[in-house]
Amino acid sequence: MHAFDPADPAFLADPYPAYARMRASGPVHEHPLLGLPVAVSHAACSAVLRDRGLGRIWSDAQPPEVFGAFNLLHRNSLLEREGEPHTRLRRLVAAAFDRGHTARLAPWVQRRADALVAGLAARIDDGATGDDADLVAGVAEPLPVEVIAQLLGVPESERAPLRGWSDAIVRMYEPDPGPDGRAERSDSGTSIGTVAERASAEFVAQLRELAADRRRPGGGGNGSGSGRGDDLIGDLIAVRDADGARISGDELVGTAALLLMAGHEATVNVIGNGTRALLDHPGQWARLVADPALVPSAVEELIRFDAPLQLFERTALRDTDVAGFPVAAGSRIGALLGAAARDPDAFADPDRLDVGRSPNPHLGFGGGVHYCLGAPLARVEIAATLHALRRLLPDMTAAGDPWRRPRFVMRGYHRLPLGRGAR
Repeated sequence: MHAFDPADPAFLADPYPAYARMRASGPVHEHPLLGLPVAVSHAACSAVLRDRGLGRIWSDAQPPEVFGAFNLLHRNSLLEREGEPHTRLRRLVAAAFDRGHTARLAPWVQRRADALVAGLAARIDDGATGDDADLVAGVAEPLPVEVIAQLLGVPESERAPLRGWSDAIVRMYEPDPGPDGRAERSDSGTSIGTVAERASAEFVAQLRELAADRRRPGGGGNGSGSGRGDDLIGDLIAVRDADGARISGDELVGTAALLLMAGHEATVNVIGNGTRALLDHPGQWARLVADPALVPSAVEELIRFDAPLQLFERTALRDTDVAGFPVAAGSRIGALLGAAARDPDAFADPDRLDVGRSPNPHLGFGGGVHYCLGAPLARVEIAATLHALRRLLPDMTAAGDPWRRPRFVMRGYHRLPLGRGAR
């Protein structure tokens, strides 16, 4: 029997006791409400991510004529491919990333984090409360949007829609409650599917225009039209495989979309979830404020403690098993990453936040051949935020009512107001 309802507000507020009950009775469980079995132990989740008998097989959202742009983004994504198509595309994308983008951006990321936190601190000092003192709106959301835009070379005048596009698209990743699930109303009153498709189409159009600009003489940053410039779009256009093959136009679009959705959503939610965890554990926050050398281990611990991505799925490429649980070819299985992160067989005292925890073998960035290529950049963003908070808001406190998004797969806050303690 399933141990939780993914739509239950009490479960969404704190899913970890339910995960513990499931782990206590076995490493893998059928889950009728999710429509697939789920691994709950660290070892079983790791097997789901790493077993080459399991892979990512994209199935178009239905009906395909309604979800043309949404399906294009995912069908051409590195994350949704297996075998040689995945290997070829990952090699090309990794070659583009290896041209120093993370190191190039790191000082800029720290400056932007400092500026955003300084602005938030100034508003708090001026008496701001509620939405005007919100960490999510003031820091957690704008920072990764700006970083992804800077990485891709999106002009500042065209960056405003990126956050909304990402949020609209990832809402489609939540469990579908039935045949009408994607017809549910979004916050705007329009169906979730309609909003996601519109966002996808607008993002595709923007990315194709960016790529076309890089290919024009003078558009690649070096006047050659080769695409080679100071941003990832230019490098993706320029990079070639050993046999001379380039990344296709649709693959470039899918890669950029993956960076926006995976990189941005994860970073926003780690910053929000992690800051809330530090507010709830003031002793750990005091340790971090006192010792900046703890920031790298704190980044890993915040990713582990309240996982931003709770569920990741694989499809069996052939008959296989996970921790003795049979998975027939063509069927799906999920890894409950939040459950893996609190497994006492992998982490000592797993329900305790420890900013100095080491080792910390969390699965927050996946595992195996689909390990997140953007993980180093995400770590830079989270670390930059922690450095800024500990220097500019060392006495931060919770203020007002936090609002957690009522979502299961992508776990994070919509609002997290801050204040200052006695100074």
